[in-house]
Amino acid sequence: MRYTIFGESHGPAIGVTLEGMPAGIVLDWDLIRREMARRAPGQNGISTPRREADEPQILSGVFEGRTTGTPLCAVIQNTDTRSRDYSRLKDLPRPGHADYTGQMRYQGCQDYRGGGHFSGRLTAPLVFAGAMAKLVLRERGVAVEAVISNLAGIVGPTPEQAEEAILAAKADRDSVGGCIRCAVTGLPAGLGAPDYGRNVEGIFSQYLFAVPAVKGVAFGAGFGFAGLRGSEANDPFRMEGGRVVTATNHSGGINGGITNGMPVEFEVVLRPTPSIARPQQTVSLSRGENAQLTIEGRHDPCVVVRALPVIEAAGALAACEVLGI
Repeated sequence: MRYTIFGESHGPAIGVTLEGMPAGIVLDWDLIRREMARRAPGQNGISTPRREADEPQILSGVFEGRTTGTPLCAVIQNTDTRSRDYSRLKDLPRPGHADYTGQMRYQGCQDYRGGGHFSGRLTAPLVFAGAMAKLVLRERGVAVEAVISNLAGIVGPTPEQAEEAILAAKADRDSVGGCIRCAVTGLPAGLGAPDYGRNVEGIFSQYLFAVPAVKGVAFGAGFGFAGLRGSEANDPFRMEGGRVVTATNHSGGINGGITNGMPVEFEVVLRPTPSIARPQQTVSLSRGENAQLTIEGRHDPCVVVRALPVIEAAGALAACEVLGI
């Protein structure tokens, strides 16, 4: 099952095409709309004030409420855009954003409005694709669930702590980042391989690094292994209910690139939003000289909260590939 996301932040619509979607999957619109609502902008003071309905419109691949097995295409309309806020970004690239690299890659032909194809807006169709993947996984007893593990340096923040940290950064015309920890349960032992292209950690990482703002991926104890001894890091085996399990899950459900039957657990770190209201140093590409930029427009002071369903979507799509779907 392969997906292709298309569109730009300020274009008429964004969307996704899913190829290899199994036939006969019943569309659970309650689940799909719930996933889309978790990511949707403009719902509170800790996200961008841009408001979008994010209602997917199915163009192909579904008939009489079930997937047909042919390419499934869905579009999501862009209705609340303010392109004038971005008129200077073609010449003054935002530090930390893809304005400069996008211009170099596409020879200045890219749509720079709202970040174009590099915008976090493009995670909306990814969430739809992930919702479809979750429907496939649900029939196989596999579930994907993520939580915020760190926000602005606060480990395991409560919703109140998270909101306070985000609003404090917003008041200071700044932004904060954080970490999301995700678990994929129900994958049997023996999936994957140690080889390039079939390694389970590699498959998940490829999907996760395609999410804007993700700058690091770790499995199980991750970088915490650096502070452990082997006696602490190893996961002892034992029998439970007639199956092999481990007493701990420091390896994140993967050994040698192959699932061991325990939950596949990973953590991602998302950088603070690059678009902040403080003056920043940049360059004028047209004049070839140093310049200063104060960014206008509507931006999230933190993307971590809205990224929860996005990371789950990437994890669900990766799990489908691991399962050979």
